[in-house]
Amino acid sequence: MDGNPLRGGPTGGTDPADTRPGAEPRPGGTPKIVGIVWGLLILNTLGSAGAKTIVPLPRSLIQMVTMGALVAAFALALAVNVRLRIRASSFVFLLTLLLVLSVISSANLESGFGALFRCARLSLFVGTLWLLSRWWDGGLTFVRHHIRMYFAVLGSVAAGLVISPGAALPDLYGGRLVGALWPLTPPQIGQYAAVIIGLTVLLVLGRRTDRASAAVIIVPSLVLLALTHTRTATLGLLIGLALAIGSLILTSAAARRFFVWAVLIAAVAAVGFASAVQAWFLRGQSQENFSSLTGRAKVWAALLAAPRTTSEYLFGAGLGDKSFGGLPIDNSWLAVYNEQGVTGVALVAAIIIVLGGVALLRPPSLSRACAIFLISYCAIASYTEAGLGDASPYLLHLALAASLLAAPVAATPLPAPEVPRRRVPRWAQRSEVT
Repeated sequence: MDGNPLRGGPTGGTDPADTRPGAEPRPGGTPKIVGIVWGLLILNTLGSAGAKTIVPLPRSLIQMVTMGALVAAFALALAVNVRLRIRASSFVFLLTLLLVLSVISSANLESGFGALFRCARLSLFVGTLWLLSRWWDGGLTFVRHHIRMYFAVLGSVAAGLVISPGAALPDLYGGRLVGALWPLTPPQIGQYAAVIIGLTVLLVLGRRTDRASAAVIIVPSLVLLALTHTRTATLGLLIGLALAIGSLILTSAAARRFFVWAVLIAAVAAVGFASAVQAWFLRGQSQENFSSLTGRAKVWAALLAAPRTTSEYLFGAGLGDKSFGGLPIDNSWLAVYNEQGVTGVALVAAIIIVLGGVALLRPPSLSRACAIFLISYCAIASYTEAGLGDASPYLLHLALAASLLAAPVAATPLPAPEVPRRRVPRWAQRSEVT
């Protein structure tokens, strides 16, 4: 058992690849380059818009880095899977249908040439996932890649906080934590922190890491999550963990103990720190502003009331910047409706339903619990965050869930070496006959 969740260890997959000449790689032998590809996908989805950094970074430079990361990820994935061996995946298949729909809706250039650029980006993103699907075997390898990369991102946030607290906690964002070295918004930081906290907690409960190593990840991430004052990420973490741990209660004594302690701590916090918790959630906002979800509800009402043609209703206006009237939509379902129409909404709903249904049908396991956490978190966050219809961290979270729900592939046994038959001389054959 590996004591560090950031390092490789038993993943629940099959045995490593056989190194004998002529042997085919077995599914469990995931090359290290696959982890690099996954990290590059995460780098691509960090985005280019956010807070002002200590050293001003031109947006064009940031976009060059993120797009370069995606191109490199696709090239490396193609190099490591040159024979184009893929696994059937309903998740990536539905994502491919969403890509086709996005191209159709963007072809009329109603959203400008930027829509076609976003379609090309989504094409590389989906293509890379198809190439990586070869190593989706229900193990925890990709979970460790996920934690490792996002913990590195949070490390840059913490470094920016130490170097320049004023830039990391600007008044423009109400004193909420932002990325001072790389332009990251509070919701982004909260999302990354919540996801790796939840996954690491589940690794501890599944005895895939020790508590001391997990604390190195969980404690700093909790501090950063608290500094972001991100309500969506906090609720997603709590509800997602409750559902994931609930799936382990019948088979794991550690999960039962953790659940009991979590309920007791939550009850004490609700009684003793109710006012502090309420102040943290309100973030100094008025009740009216809080009830309108910081103005989001007004944008949503305007979007739904806007007139649409039949084509726009069915297929949307094409991939855009997830805004309406110059204001962010901040809702995955309405963003998909605006850009890919009701057909896109149906495809995204199918992705969530299929993954959730497969998770419910799988027997209890740590992989299943991690998948349930990720699916639940994305479903909750979709109400106040956009991203389910385009290349984004949320699609990567769901891709990770799909890899965890994939059935393990049995290793193909190597054929026994053929022993050459010894030729018998003719005189010996005649003597045997006589």
